[in-house]
Amino acid sequence: MKKLFHPVTIALVVVGFIISLPWIIPKKEVVLNDRQLRAAAASHNLVPMPKSYEGVLKATYNPENPPSEAKIALGQQLYFDTRLSRDKTINCATCHILQEGGDDNLPTAIGYHGRANPKHLNSPTVLNAALAKRQFWDGRAKDVEEQAGGPVQAPFEMNMTPGEVEARLNADSAMCQQFETVFGDANVTFENVRKAIGAYERTLLTRGAYDRFLEGDDSALSPAAKRGMTLFVTKGCAGCHAGMSVGGQSIQKFPLRRYLSDYLGLIFEPNVRLKESPFPFVNVGGFLGKDEALKFRVPILRNVTKTAPYFHNGAEEKLEEAVRIMSKYQVGQEFNRTQIADVVAFLKSLEGEIVEK
Repeated sequence: MKKLFHPVTIALVVVGFIISLPWIIPKKEVVLNDRQLRAAAASHNLVPMPKSYEGVLKATYNPENPPSEAKIALGQQLYFDTRLSRDKTINCATCHILQEGGDDNLPTAIGYHGRANPKHLNSPTVLNAALAKRQFWDGRAKDVEEQAGGPVQAPFEMNMTPGEVEARLNADSAMCQQFETVFGDANVTFENVRKAIGAYERTLLTRGAYDRFLEGDDSALSPAAKRGMTLFVTKGCAGCHAGMSVGGQSIQKFPLRRYLSDYLGLIFEPNVRLKESPFPFVNVGGFLGKDEALKFRVPILRNVTKTAPYFHNGAEEKLEEAVRIMSKYQVGQEFNRTQIADVVAFLKSLEGEIVEK
């Protein structure tokens, strides 16, 4: 008698069924009251943003680049100065639009003469970036001061050299006077350009409904947002997306988990196909993270609802799909539609306005 199924196929189906049992048997969701939810958040150092400008300066203080009113003002001026790009059409704000979530809402950054990032890398937000422990997708820069010099020199971004930047700015007597006031030296140096921009970026912290909830305002979050926040802190999301910035504190492997379906086509297909991308989406750009080990700086989630598309190469346009992918491949439990909607409601509460002076 002809066999209907190959023994290996049957074994795979049985193993798959056993593995899926936890998914088939519904789990009782954790319910936290407001006090418990705040306590759970605090355990992951999910703390509110300062209310005052003075608090912002204290939270982002860099002893190697102490802030001053004049230095911050100079940095703001340089942030919007197109002379830092070769053709004088691009500035920091080109890719980091403060009103658009601190990024450019493009899959990949576009720079000098329309050149795209060769690795198809998505521009991270500049908002709250000063709270991150590392900068860039692979964490190669230690702080915003070091990061500020990178795009200026990249040939596919602003395409300048430190010497060219110094020559342009030193030709401006008013600019030299500002540098003398701030740094005690009228000679403009690239290092001081980076320091001034960094000082300004350290003021770009945002706060909103999420912060008010953490401070005790129970009405600041909707019931859906509270359910989403509960999932966020109890399912493991907050293990990586931690700190005041809700991310940016560590470098983590992505994807953390693998599934048989990621490697193989349908079991019953005559020609089984291997999946080419190491990610759960198309590997546009071929970037593999730090040391090409699939390790990435954990993104900052504040204002994430405004920073689509998502992931390092902007592969996903919808936040809901990004949440689904992260729940499956990082948490190890794929959220259902209701859970995803609740998490998105929570992420919406992370929108905020820059704390002004």
